[in-house]
Amino acid sequence: MAGSVQLALLMKYFPRFPGPVMSHLHGGLELKLVLDRITRKRGSWSCAADGIMLPGIHLITGRVGSGKTTLAELICGILEPTSGEVVFDGISSWMLCQQFPEYNIVGSTLEKEAESYGVVPEQALDRAGLAGRGREDPFCLSRGELRRFQFSCLSLCDRDLFVLDEPYSALDCREKQRAARHLSTRSSAITILFTHEQRFLPKTDYLWEMCDGVLNFLGKVPEALPLWEHAPSHIRSLIGKGVIPANLTEEDLEEALCRMQG
Repeated sequence: MAGSVQLALLMKYFPRFPGPVMSHLHGGLELKLVLDRITRKRGSWSCAADGIMLPGIHLITGRVGSGKTTLAELICGILEPTSGEVVFDGISSWMLCQQFPEYNIVGSTLEKEAESYGVVPEQALDRAGLAGRGREDPFCLSRGELRRFQFSCLSLCDRDLFVLDEPYSALDCREKQRAARHLSTRSSAITILFTHEQRFLPKTDYLWEMCDGVLNFLGKVPEALPLWEHAPSHIRSLIGKGVIPANLTEEDLEEALCRMQG
């Protein structure tokens, strides 16, 4: 347990400087995450990625076991690549949101947990619908409440890089919708979303896909949508009828459906 707490604290507080880079917050270089031919081998299985990620929303999808969580952990330094290098260029602060929200807990109360994000506890609690409960143990919340509180903290803090591994887990449809709308506002940072979610997706800038352990860059949205092998069925249906949505939000899909029917 102590090791998990230390790891969570490191993920929240300490930036990574793999080389002589400058923060964009101080007039330095543009933010850039470079995956320089990285691989991670485990027995006969391997994960491989090669590419550059700039500010915006990067959606990464893929089947179960395709390597999404492994790649998220490689990016954040939890796992070391067998070969290659992850370079943070201009990135001075980052945060990993893991699939199970309890893995991120470091505070003994909700107030202290909010403070660990560098946000005002009262604001985070109110936004999560937990006003007045700041002295409670985070582990007394349900997993859904804990995830909602975590998103509330994320919405109030600022980082150069957000790595979100299945952030919709434990949320109901209403909360997934709210989360997607919040994520759509993260245009100035590099936000990487690893997910199996089919319906509630944010306004996405870049589309990637994990296939058999290999990360493939499909391109910018919407141009990349016809290349999306594991696209949700309703999006494949629209594309099959010659209608390409402008993006992946609910509003964009409703507009595309109206075009198809009209």
